[in-house]
Formats: sequence, C-alpha cells, structure tokens
Amino acid sequence: MEVEAAKLIGAGLAVIGLGGVGAGIGHIFASLISAIARNPSARPQVFPMGMLGFALVEAVALYALLIAFLVLFL
Repeated sequence: MEVEAAKLIGAGLAVIGLGGVGAGIGHIFASLISAIARNPSARPQVFPMGMLGFALVEAVALYALLIAFLVLFL
C-alpha cells in the first residue's frame, strides 16, 4: 500500500468520530429543549449547562478534525 493511500484511509478513520459528535449535539439540544419546555423557570440553570455540554462535544469534533488534517498533511 502506498503512503498516500494509507494517509487517506487514516484521515477517513479519524473523521468517523464526527458522526458521534453530530448525534451528541442533537441529543444535548433535544434534552435542553425538553427540559425548558417542561419547566420554563429552570431555564437560567439549565441553559448554561447545555452550552457547556455543547462546547465539550464540539471540542471532540475539533480534535477529530485536527487529527485528520495532521494525518493528511504531515
């Protein structure tokens, strides 16, 4: 197998994690909307935690993308 082909396969495998990130973000916001719909007065306590969860899940996406680019271009 050529090195270039191995790089492309490795980058593709690194990007597989983005599927889980999409599902995680969807789950976070679905839960956030559900919690606010059930108890609107709890929004000041629930919303910051939802944004923190979003940021942490999005960080995983950025790490996966970074690894894919490192594999491709280094």
